[in-house]
Amino acid sequence: MNLSKEDLQRLIARSTDIIVATQKGGQVAYYNDGASRSLGYGPEEILGQSVLRLYPSAEEAKRVMHAMRDEGFGGKGTVDGLQTTFRTADGEDIPVAISGTLLYDPSGAEVGTIGFAKDLREILKKDQLATLGEVAVGLSHEINNPLAVIVNQLEMLERDVLELAKDSDTSVEFERIDAMRREVGRISGILSRLGQMAQAESYETIDYVGPSRMIDLREHREVAPRLSGVRVLVVDDDLGICQSVGEILTAAGAEVFTANDGAEGLRVVESTPLDIVLSDVVMPEMDGYELYTAITSSRPDLPVLMMTAFHYDRDHVIKRSRLEGLEGVIFKKPVDPNRLIEVILEMVKEHKPGGGEAEATD
Repeated sequence: MNLSKEDLQRLIARSTDIIVATQKGGQVAYYNDGASRSLGYGPEEILGQSVLRLYPSAEEAKRVMHAMRDEGFGGKGTVDGLQTTFRTADGEDIPVAISGTLLYDPSGAEVGTIGFAKDLREILKKDQLATLGEVAVGLSHEINNPLAVIVNQLEMLERDVLELAKDSDTSVEFERIDAMRREVGRISGILSRLGQMAQAESYETIDYVGPSRMIDLREHREVAPRLSGVRVLVVDDDLGICQSVGEILTAAGAEVFTANDGAEGLRVVESTPLDIVLSDVVMPEMDGYELYTAITSSRPDLPVLMMTAFHYDRDHVIKRSRLEGLEGVIFKKPVDPNRLIEVILEMVKEHKPGGGEAEATD
């Protein structure tokens, strides 16, 4: 079957590749539908304009022209699969591979060029995903084994702390052990998400430094804002606990304030509208009991929930607070997010006008 000239013209016009022809002076003489779709310019914006408009710089356009005249890129007067960059109407630089040739008149004089350019974005993305998959497998193998050793060592360390401490309060030590467990869990989660991205053949990037970007490995969870509108003060002398508990409550929709000791917490209470205070038991200078009694003296309507990493109450902080009316205690080893949110919801509801009677929550 012989194709007519009209058939070939229609085929070229509708090609998904970027096809551009220029006159001798570099003005665009032909611009197909594929070019419009990939680059975003309509024919009326490009035809008759300098081909330089399609490149990020004049230097890059000249590099392509020099390659066409160099025998090392497919023969003199041609290029075959030369990688370069086009700039879209939106200002995005996209990688392409050009196969093109110089055009001559019957006398052999150069009259223009024609080039077929393949948009490489999807091809390069698949190559990157293949590399990502190899990286995920390698990282999982090289990192998961040491992580397992760390977890086992933390279990033995916890038993040793319990044995050596006897009746001493080890809340601070256990908070630190729990913080290490959480970080190990975060690393495992990152490795898992990396593997999922490779299997799903999709990933997103985020800004890093300047123009650089990096793969977004953050955990994105759909969390119902159960604490929407609830204002919570978290008081703990361990910065890691403050941050992690704050993240749990923020993800649940709460407005979170933090303080790193009882005195600072009391200042926040006096200056900020709050719905509940979540306080550690053992803190320097002003412990949980002292903070609780100070709050009930100035804000008797404000519920206080205590949290501790250890069931042994050496200084009777919890016992003394209960005698003064403390309603809720959360034993955090580590904090159970769902349990914490449930208790906060119950206590806030009970202290609102028309709420039910308070109940112990330990």
